[in-house]
Amino acid sequence: MKLPLFALSAFALFAAGAATSASTYALELEVDSAHSSIGFDIKHLVISTVHGAFTDFNGAIDLNEKDFTQSKVSFNVKNTSINTANNKRDEHLRGADFFDVQKFPETTFTSTGIRKAGKKYVLEGDLALHGVTKKVSFDLVSLGKIKDMQGVEKHAFQASTVLKRKDFGLTYNAALETGGLALGEDVKLTVDLETAAKKAEKSEKKS
Repeated sequence: MKLPLFALSAFALFAAGAATSASTYALELEVDSAHSSIGFDIKHLVISTVHGAFTDFNGAIDLNEKDFTQSKVSFNVKNTSINTANNKRDEHLRGADFFDVQKFPETTFTSTGIRKAGKKYVLEGDLALHGVTKKVSFDLVSLGKIKDMQGVEKHAFQASTVLKRKDFGLTYNAALETGGLALGEDVKLTVDLETAAKKAEKSEKKS
């Protein structure tokens, strides 16, 4: 059964309006790594905490400003950039006992969904680390937006989670004479992001 012309016209107008509405609230952001950080904390000798960071990373957010739960996040971290302010320890962390950066040079995250949780959000996705990919959830907070001194609009976010090392095959440890283990099993991960609209790629000049 064919639809009458007026019905087809109405449908076309609706589809065009929906597409326009979706594009109105879509914003492609890229991470400003100079003003962002990826930090982690892990217990050492049971009673103290070691702090570290990854300093080489990039990421993108397809932000839906009307409905944040429709946004998407992707991230890439260079494992060689791990930094705990101790060269000897950092070399050990890059080695086969831990990140084994020769085999696994990068860690990636790709979101699979965002849901509202009170005043915050829960960011869910696939984390690929040390040759293992697992579903993880981050507590996510949108910190708002502001224009910088050059008039560029910046969006800020913070995401945090606790990872189990053994879930990703990071099982190295040492027993203490007094009992317990030298390293904690839980790693707290905190990601602070400042982002800006992705710059359009310059087209190649015609010869």
